[in-house]
Amino acid sequence: MGEVVKDLTAGTVGGAAQLVCGHPFDTIKVKLQSQPNPLPGQPPKFSGAIDAVKQTLAAEGAGGLYKGMGAPLATVAAFNAVLFAVRGQMETLLRSQPGAPLTVGQQVICGSGAGVAVSFLACPTELIKCRLQAQSAMGDSGSVGATVKYGGPLDVAKQVLRSEGGTRGLFKGLVPTMAREIPGNAALFGAYEALKQFFAGGQDTSGLGRGSLIVAGGLAGAAFWASVYPTDVVKSVIQVDDYKNPKFSGSIDAFRKILASEGVKGLYRGFGPAMARSVPANAACFLAYEVTRSSLG
Repeated sequence: MGEVVKDLTAGTVGGAAQLVCGHPFDTIKVKLQSQPNPLPGQPPKFSGAIDAVKQTLAAEGAGGLYKGMGAPLATVAAFNAVLFAVRGQMETLLRSQPGAPLTVGQQVICGSGAGVAVSFLACPTELIKCRLQAQSAMGDSGSVGATVKYGGPLDVAKQVLRSEGGTRGLFKGLVPTMAREIPGNAALFGAYEALKQFFAGGQDTSGLGRGSLIVAGGLAGAAFWASVYPTDVVKSVIQVDDYKNPKFSGSIDAFRKILASEGVKGLYRGFGPAMARSVPANAACFLAYEVTRSSLG
């Protein structure tokens, strides 16, 4: 139980660091993913990531880049605590003896298991976050701040529970969420371990400095998004889709329609901000986790 508490605590600190560093990038990513397709002959609402940043700052100020952070901030403790605690328990199960280092393959298995567990926390949190981030991008015209449907995270939850099928509505997009979290966390923890062992020159990574942990964590985060990004696009469009007049009947339908209307490029809308976010955010997360975990003994 003591090890679980340490993983819970360190995971919470790591998650908070990740959120503060990465949320503005995530906001721009979701806005690019969920902006409506322009009419023939008309330009898209945002021409790219830089344009989305400029329009958001002009209409909403710096606070607009942190829109939707209330939901993940409220659940970051639970999300990252579960992620690192489940991973820690799976490490214990896979070790041949206490304290024995794990192989990269075993860390991939640990990441997959952790991904299953956090999917059930990630789905409702992501739905609330995406609705708040995307609502200004969903308007067909006008300024970035023109379309306001939700007053905040709690308002999103209340409206979904009231008019979108109760609790089931909060889990809209669970399948693509799991399709993102399971392979994504397998890649994340596998890459993190592989890079640590590479820097350490073997399986004993206990002597690595903070610089190596930062690089390993940042590149591991990039591995997460590189492996699952199209799935994240599908998840986002499903979660912001209108409940009464849906454009998509499900994940496969969303995938097919995006490909048909935009080609492969449509599955990578917002990829730049996602990758720009992943390196510093995950570097901060893993460094905070490792330092906190080490200080707890």
